[in-house]
Amino acid sequence: MEAQKLAPIKEKGNFDLETLASMPSFYMPTLNHAKDKLAFYWDKTGRIELYIMDLATKEIKQISHGEVPKTLRAGFIWARDDKSILFAKDKDGDEQHNIHSIDIETSEVTMLTDTPEFQEYIVDSSPDGKWYSITSNRNGQMNVFRISTDGETVEQITAHENPAFGGKFSPDGEYVVYGTNEEKDLRNSDIYIAKVDGTETKRIIQMKIGSNDSFADWSKDGKFIAFTTDASGVAQPGIYNVETKEIRILGDGKHEQYAAKFSDNGKFLVAMQNVDGSISPVIFDIETGKSRQLNFPKGIAAGSQLKDDRYLFLTINTPTMPSKLIMYDLETENYETLLNTDTKGIDPSLFVNGEHIWYPSLDGTMIPAILYKPRDFDPTFKYPAIVLPHGGPTGQYFLNFSMMAQYLADLGYVVLLPNVRGSTGYGVEFRDACLKDWGGKDHDDWVAGRQYIIDNYSVDPNRVAVFGGSYGGYATLVCLTKSPDLWAAGCAWVPVSHLKNMYEKSMPHFKYFLRMQMGDPVEDAELWEERSPLNYVENIKAPLLLVHGTNDPRCPVTESRNVRDRLLKLGRKEGPDGDFEFVEYTDEGHGAMSDIKGRIRSMKLFTEFLNRRLSN
Repeated sequence: MEAQKLAPIKEKGNFDLETLASMPSFYMPTLNHAKDKLAFYWDKTGRIELYIMDLATKEIKQISHGEVPKTLRAGFIWARDDKSILFAKDKDGDEQHNIHSIDIETSEVTMLTDTPEFQEYIVDSSPDGKWYSITSNRNGQMNVFRISTDGETVEQITAHENPAFGGKFSPDGEYVVYGTNEEKDLRNSDIYIAKVDGTETKRIIQMKIGSNDSFADWSKDGKFIAFTTDASGVAQPGIYNVETKEIRILGDGKHEQYAAKFSDNGKFLVAMQNVDGSISPVIFDIETGKSRQLNFPKGIAAGSQLKDDRYLFLTINTPTMPSKLIMYDLETENYETLLNTDTKGIDPSLFVNGEHIWYPSLDGTMIPAILYKPRDFDPTFKYPAIVLPHGGPTGQYFLNFSMMAQYLADLGYVVLLPNVRGSTGYGVEFRDACLKDWGGKDHDDWVAGRQYIIDNYSVDPNRVAVFGGSYGGYATLVCLTKSPDLWAAGCAWVPVSHLKNMYEKSMPHFKYFLRMQMGDPVEDAELWEERSPLNYVENIKAPLLLVHGTNDPRCPVTESRNVRDRLLKLGRKEGPDGDFEFVEYTDEGHGAMSDIKGRIRSMKLFTEFLNRRLSN
């Protein structure tokens, strides 16, 4: 029987990498309080800047000129008088955010906090316009604070041992609402309110111990709180009556649905539904509980900003359509496009469609994934492939536009983006399946994904690489050390290599997440060592690329440096023709894909490594 021919890896496909990677993106479209202007981050100049659109004229004005962050790890809010915007900015990706205010008319910037050793995030502005709420770890654990609008006074509102997130003001300005956990079960998250002066805090919503209950919105009259709970095993919207303490759960519990925004008239609630890698809006009638699904193509249609209780602002995209911002009319079901992505001359018809698939893991558990094939896919050839584990682990791949997946498929790769056990979007049992089991069932799912595309998508078993960032970088190291004979190459981007080492360098709120995922560093010390790929570096056979930013606060750069040092101690050769390659960026933290220059630099580095190593 004649052997199948090997499909070549293209040196140049339909897309120029720099052109593709420099397509501008917009982020976080946010209505002002008067609902006549929309602010958003946009990188059409080559760098992220802040812009404002006048909704009457559709005129767009650039507000910032280099003052806002170049990579995004935090959002922004409008001041209550709509005259300024508050944003958080770090230095070179270190995520030690300071809070700034920018005047929308003069572009004058004022720094409100100067805490270079701490993380701070802006949350809300008080109804009387005198205070902002922020979350900060300036006193140890992440908690809720309020800061006067002139930045002169900072007062701590909550003082929980475990991290507290949120801080949305009640409509009367008397309280803030937030989430934290006071139970032993670290999966648990409940909803609390606190008086704004910090004199009283109380839990108001706990569906059951172990459930994740999270705040979504206050009704305009302050009588109701919308929230999301996964107490049933699937995320569902809920409504809490502040006066009677009554709770109503909405939805049928068949699909993940997340509460988002009350209408001003209090008659309906906007929610988001997550099904098979697609996000779309659902409108719930508050009185009857009946739902109305808005129909969009498979992909992303996300957003909850409402104007006049009629117009819904959504960011929509699909695997073959980069993002556009629309204003959707809930009455006529028509929409107006407010902002399109400039494809820089690339013909959109050249983009390949992603496919949501399911494949059996080693134990038979069905695993969801997104799959991309080359545009000219021919099953009579054997193709190279990339398995791309996501970060998190509580992350998820969607049927959205992916520059990286498009570029790899254009070069001739089959690309698998698996939502392995531990991922969100498929229910609580699936999400929690890898608690205290990193590098266990998830590893089996990555390995099974590799075999599935070999068996079903004409993939060459000798040319399959694994490539991921953060927890996906951990996944890369796990695969290369635990199943070393299966992989032709690996890219570990800002990876975790040793759980205890990372834990000791982490901030308290990051430590909490790691304990929730993998147990106690003392009681479970043996497990932590067993599941740390740094301890098995000698097993690596495939060429490895390690990439890390020196300012990374989540996975410190030592996580990659220690792998490099262990490899060198083992006598492995470093360099383009060696056993591994090592790259550090001094102007990055935990990746920089939201910065065009950083994105181009990283995509070039990864694809040149993969092409070179898999072509040999």
